[in-house]
Amino acid sequence: MRTVTTIAELRAAVAAARADGHRIGLVPTMGALHAGHLSLVARCAAEAGFVVVSIFVNPTQFGPDEDLDGYPRDLDRDRALLAGLERPPDLVFAPSVEAMYPQPLATTVHVRGLTDVLCGRSRPGHFDGVTTVVSKLFGQAQPDVAVFGRKDFQQLAVLRRMAADLDLPVEILGAPIVREADGLAMSSRNHYLDRTQRQQALALSRALRAAVEAHRNGVSTPAAIERAVTSILEDAPGVAIDYVEVRDPATLGDVIDGQQQLVAVAAHVGPARLIDNVVLGHESDENALMAATAPTPQPAP
Repeated sequence: MRTVTTIAELRAAVAAARADGHRIGLVPTMGALHAGHLSLVARCAAEAGFVVVSIFVNPTQFGPDEDLDGYPRDLDRDRALLAGLERPPDLVFAPSVEAMYPQPLATTVHVRGLTDVLCGRSRPGHFDGVTTVVSKLFGQAQPDVAVFGRKDFQQLAVLRRMAADLDLPVEILGAPIVREADGLAMSSRNHYLDRTQRQQALALSRALRAAVEAHRNGVSTPAAIERAVTSILEDAPGVAIDYVEVRDPATLGDVIDGQQQLVAVAAHVGPARLIDNVVLGHESDENALMAATAPTPQPAP
């Protein structure tokens, strides 16, 4: 596993791998890696013969009052985690801000519609930063396939639309959410939580579990599902709701037929803004959430 820091080194390594007949895979990350990220690398390794993991804390996707300066950075730890995989990536691309943005950008990428809702409404400009940096990474690494996590469901939808609209020759795959044993969705921002806040954050997965239970019991209207989720989050200490919304998972618009419904939540817990989601009617999503958050059996008195 090599680490390179310049675009020229990245392109040379990718060109050599492609010349050897390899399919190129890319997993873009901002570092502070955890088991969720490692699952993306494993999925990419199953799809490509040469895997690149980028580690870059992208300043253009942070708002002026967000956590850019405090975002966790530990490249040595990240490299050690990647090296410990059964199949480590072939290349780690860890550029500096100066390498990625040698001059102020005159060009950005904006996806209309999909970025106006959910996190896009709460974090204006965020997705322009995401789509711009990912389009740069696609141009630099020229992957055949790229893997992103479904915890950032809106991001995945936005990037797929960007690639389709711009005819980018990359297959974008979404990988399932990886959860802690108690149900908390893995996130680099969980690092911000103290022990009390960590317990408070479980309200997000608990609320989504209530949505699954309501749906399985015949509750199907978005408004009713939103009420079931909101009631739990409103009663949870230390949790400040950003949004609770039920949307069509294909369009992020209003639910049309109700066969599948994306239940998306965002909330502030202590210093962290956390997001989570489940797709109702998607059996694997539902089962993973219910299994992770199932109550621990108590011994009989």
